[in-house]
Amino acid sequence: MKSTSQQTKALLATILCHILWGFSFMTSRTALDSAPVLLLLSHRFILAFLILNLLLLTGRIRIHLRGKNLSMLLLLGLMEPVIYFLGEQYGILHSSTIFSGVMIAMIPIAATLAAAPFLKEKPTAGQLLFSLISVGGVIGIGLLSRSSGTLDGIGLAALLIAVAAAAAYSLISRSISGEFSPLERTYVMLGFGAAVFTPLAFVQQKGSLSAYLAPLGQPAYVGSVIYLAIGCSVICYFMSGYALTYLTVARESVFSNLTTAVSVFAGAVFLKEPFSFISLLCCVLILVGIWGVQKTSRQE
Repeated sequence: MKSTSQQTKALLATILCHILWGFSFMTSRTALDSAPVLLLLSHRFILAFLILNLLLLTGRIRIHLRGKNLSMLLLLGLMEPVIYFLGEQYGILHSSTIFSGVMIAMIPIAATLAAAPFLKEKPTAGQLLFSLISVGGVIGIGLLSRSSGTLDGIGLAALLIAVAAAAAYSLISRSISGEFSPLERTYVMLGFGAAVFTPLAFVQQKGSLSAYLAPLGQPAYVGSVIYLAIGCSVICYFMSGYALTYLTVARESVFSNLTTAVSVFAGAVFLKEPFSFISLLCCVLILVGIWGVQKTSRQE
């Protein structure tokens, strides 16, 4: 059984993580005005991986991978960031910030249902009820955003792929948390992202180094990359891995809906996307659902 202190820290970690991720939709959409998806992903994960390696070289952090079975860790890196971010970024490009955030709210449902047979983490009746309440708020926001006409088939398919990959990430990360630390999981995932997205970006830019570096001359783009690399990659993946070490998938994954609520406010305030009193009520339902899932969980 995990201690109360550990679970409290894990809850705080996942709250911070999903708040930062909530702003990532707006930030990514801004960055995609200056660079294509693969180029943005390459810059993001190279910077994030370089930061972790600098911390390793200076002795600030330590990882121990030698002698361990890395197969599941590599599968983790394939699910997220590779498959997840390809789906998420193309989804953002072909939909609104609000709809992108709404689709991410499918993650806790998919992850919770999958955790029952694979991890033997059977949700309580209360967790299922409050999850549905939270998803109800998300669906309400989705219905409100449909009239904007900013969604197409590519965006929907890409976001569905992202949801499936993120659910798989939660299951794998939780299942290997006893063997690999949150930092070790984060390091391999970021390295995997840099190794996959950078060659793809160069192919997309026809091997031109100048084209690869061109967006870095735009301050707004650089600011977006820094936020995505440090806030949404280094910090968030560590926090998410830490949370999944001490919380069940149902308790951790429901916070994806907090990402939705934050993305709604970010889109409305900074990008002037539609927002109404009904949107506010839907966000309240999301938060009530998250609270209820935690309140009705079993002792772990």
